[in-house]
Amino acid sequence: MRITKVYTRKGDKGETGLVGNRRVPKDSLRIRAYGTVDELNSVLGVAIAMNQKFSQQAGLKVRLDKELAQIQNELFVLGSDLATRVEDRWKDMPLIGQLHIDALEALMDGLEKELKPLEEFILPGGGPVAAHLHLARTVCRRAERSCVALRREEPIGDFVIPYLNRLSDALFVLARWVSRCGGEPEILWKREK
Repeated sequence: MRITKVYTRKGDKGETGLVGNRRVPKDSLRIRAYGTVDELNSVLGVAIAMNQKFSQQAGLKVRLDKELAQIQNELFVLGSDLATRVEDRWKDMPLIGQLHIDALEALMDGLEKELKPLEEFILPGGGPVAAHLHLARTVCRRAERSCVALRREEPIGDFVIPYLNRLSDALFVLARWVSRCGGEPEILWKREK
């Protein structure tokens, strides 16, 4: 793919093009869904930048960068899937599938072996990396809600919502793991008595 010019002026009247050359309003459910996936990908980019700046352990830095880069690539595939109506897909189009969900579950299973069981809710925060992973988790939940709304209106990929559901869980576990590896305390919710 080669992009020679970033601006096209085609969106100046509030519409944008989907894959397959269909034009839709920029505030349509489909655009909101893949726009939120794009936002999530950007938040993960910030988490990677924070990891490069603040993580002291080389092993943590490398492993987290690897995991987040994989997720960013998968989110690009997911965004492309959402930008393409089901009837406009092409043969061998990259799509999110069960193997991606299985990989997220395996990641969580491995990381949770290194973590203490949860005994209380955790407030979002911690160090800069963990805090950005918690932010990514909340954006992921919003992306999931947008996709649920879109699915009520038109078909989307079978694995889009399960993937986002599992990804938000994985981001929570990654945030906990980063806190543990970095020696940062988890902020526990204090129940009112």
